[in-house]
Amino acid sequence: MPEHSFLAIGECMVELAPDRDGLFRMGFAGDTFNCAWYARRLLPETWSVGYATAVGADAVSDDMLAFMAAEGIATQAIRRIEGRTVGLYMIALKDGERSFSYWRGQAAAKAMADDPDWLDRAFAGRDLLHLSGITLAILAPEARERLWAALGRARAAGARVSFDTNVRPRLWRDPEEMRAGLMLGASVADTVLPSFDEEQAAFGDASPGATVARYREAGATTVVVKNGAAPIRLWAEGAEAEIAPVRVAQVVDSTAAGDSFAAGFLAARATGASPPEAVAQAAALAARVIGQRGALAPDLFADGAEP
Repeated sequence: MPEHSFLAIGECMVELAPDRDGLFRMGFAGDTFNCAWYARRLLPETWSVGYATAVGADAVSDDMLAFMAAEGIATQAIRRIEGRTVGLYMIALKDGERSFSYWRGQAAAKAMADDPDWLDRAFAGRDLLHLSGITLAILAPEARERLWAALGRARAAGARVSFDTNVRPRLWRDPEEMRAGLMLGASVADTVLPSFDEEQAAFGDASPGATVARYREAGATTVVVKNGAAPIRLWAEGAEAEIAPVRVAQVVDSTAAGDSFAAGFLAARATGASPPEAVAQAAALAARVIGQRGALAPDLFADGAEP
């Protein structure tokens, strides 16, 4: 039986990713689900890895749950809602950078936090909970507050909370709501994982150090500021450090770069790595992931492969 439990919270969607000859390949992905998928491959079997969301009661929702189970992701913390389905997104690539088109009007995940009792049951007994700015952005304001309160109760009971800010302005009604929502998420997190370019655009941060300071003030004990090819700024255990990211010869697809980084960092910390070691391991994994197409890169974990 697993001794520890990692639960990611958010939205998994149908992914249409460009393949060769102008065709698209269908899969399932989403920022926090991607993190869970990578975490399952990085954490030992003494850890369970699960996902918390809501899906529909239709065939594509069935397929999604079957996919998760086949990939080793526990699905007990997933609600099924009649009359809803799952969202869909399509990736467009240009020079390795991606843009997205979304269809999530009837997505059940938007109702995941409507039941506070379900949230408490889903979070009970977890060692590590992980969510993102997207998790919060797709929720109505009152549901956002319910999720925040449930995370606070879980944290008081001993869980640690990780928050990847993953800023997506189009998902928020306006910049003020976005900033408030992101700081709400950070206020209940032990670890915050922002990207400097997003934070600079959203909050006007002058430097990665300013991003660190803002999330420290919100209550985080660990802040890791990713900054593209520039050094990663780490603040943890009362000390700051800069870690150079791995140089990437060619970016094929930057989808899931931050998601795999989060999984690499959290898994390394959970298995005893120091904060600087965890950043280095996370950066190395992300560098390999962006050399592959699509959000999930199973070839990196094939027999004999070193993630």
